[in-house]
Amino acid sequence: MKNLIQLTGVSKTFHNGQEEVSALKNINLTLEQQDYLAIVGPSGAGKSTLLHIMGGLDMPSKGSISSSDKDIYVMKESERALWRNKVVGFVFQFYHLIEELNVLENVAVSALRESRKSAFKKAEKLLEYLEIAGRKNFFPSQLSGGEKQKVALARALINEPEIILCDEPTGNLDKYSQDRVVELFEKLNKEKAKTVVIVTHNLELAKRAKKVIILKNGEIVR
Repeated sequence: MKNLIQLTGVSKTFHNGQEEVSALKNINLTLEQQDYLAIVGPSGAGKSTLLHIMGGLDMPSKGSISSSDKDIYVMKESERALWRNKVVGFVFQFYHLIEELNVLENVAVSALRESRKSAFKKAEKLLEYLEIAGRKNFFPSQLSGGEKQKVALARALINEPEIILCDEPTGNLDKYSQDRVVELFEKLNKEKAKTVVIVTHNLELAKRAKKVIILKNGEIVR
């Protein structure tokens, strides 16, 4: 399998006044094509920090994050933004949909650097694939939590990323909606060969992943 992202000796420290806090300590991790990885651990273990560093959103204090043999944090910010746009799709606990846009527009907006016609065509196809095309003219305020997360997932997928990084993607959903969203991740992993990484407190969700790592006090303990 192709290696997509490799983390080598990654550490992250923050300063809280005069105190130095270690969020991550010497993390070594490789993401391969079609991996389905769950990252679990208690609150404050460093799970979201690890996800953000992996996705090019937060620079590590030490170590390297390589993609196609290039350290993404040696790139210029503009290069890293382009890498992020092509390689990674993000899904968060809070959907971050634009309330003034309908579902179709919320999905298409991330691809508008292509032609408008192409962006909307791709958005329509994704909504059909995720079985929410019937809501394309609805606004976020008219959707359930599960429907909003499907729209957020469609938006993450529109630029055809290799990797989907998800931060507590089912945290605000009821059990039925959680199961439907997880089924979509499994479908994308199997049918579209997407690499999926999920940060979660939900151990039932984590058990459905192909691989699980446990973070504690910023270190991988399993």
